[in-house]
Amino acid sequence: MYYLIKSSLTECDESDIRKGEYQYVAVLTLQQWQESQSVFDMGIELDISLNDIHNTKAEVNYDSLTGTFSVPSRRDICGKDYQYAFALDEKGIVFIDSTGVVKRILKKIARTKKWRVPCMERFIYDFLETIIHRDLTLLEGYEKELDSIEDDMMDMSTETGLTRVNEIRSDLRELRIHYEQLIDMGQELTENENNFFKAENTRYFRLFTDRVTRLYDTASSLRDYTMQLRDMYHTQIDVKQNRIMTLLTVVTTIFMPLTLIVGWYGMNFRYMPELQTKWGYPGVIVLSLAIIIGGLWFFKKKKWL
Repeated sequence: MYYLIKSSLTECDESDIRKGEYQYVAVLTLQQWQESQSVFDMGIELDISLNDIHNTKAEVNYDSLTGTFSVPSRRDICGKDYQYAFALDEKGIVFIDSTGVVKRILKKIARTKKWRVPCMERFIYDFLETIIHRDLTLLEGYEKELDSIEDDMMDMSTETGLTRVNEIRSDLRELRIHYEQLIDMGQELTENENNFFKAENTRYFRLFTDRVTRLYDTASSLRDYTMQLRDMYHTQIDVKQNRIMTLLTVVTTIFMPLTLIVGWYGMNFRYMPELQTKWGYPGVIVLSLAIIIGGLWFFKKKKWL
């Protein structure tokens, strides 16, 4: 698939990009790139394996700029990334992609973007922006979900909420790594070491870098929020355990005098006067009830119950 960068991204044939009238965008599979990379005359032998791509980066060569993308799927951030590579010079950019994701991005750009001053820099900006264009909404969704979990945190049945918090925390960790790599790429493009880009147009890369930096800061704040919720959950568990221990302590303290009475009158001494008293048994019952009621009143006054 080939495009020319005109007032919009315009699909064309391979023969059109050789004329050199416009900068071009090409999308090839790995096999197509290996067979035809000499056509693009970038002065490099880009030998890559799409399965070995693990990060997003850009590398400056003598007369070209190459790099890779490892982009998390926004539907399953901790799942398998979309992996593809690229190579560019002042004439155009070639994407090496077997996933089909780059084709979808280019079709969207061709359908939705029109440029007053067409240039490679603006196309790259729109391409990179398409990767992250839904991320602010995604992060806002995480924030609302965490707020809801926090509201329910006082409920003791929070195990499910904690599981979701840990899942969000893992997603945010992956996004932060992704944003760090995009920031590095944006800075590399802004440096414009080979002067492939017009100096006045590198502002697009600075604009993109600033936007990703804000997303990175938001993701970092939300990740800190998940840590606070996890600590809150453990605090709630500790409070619950303390209440149980307090109740057990109160019950034990109340029944200790009763245990003493049982032990005392369980002794088999012949001359214990209470054994012959008519009111001995009812008296022990009244004494036991008085101890229980007095203990409950005392602990209630101390607000231990």
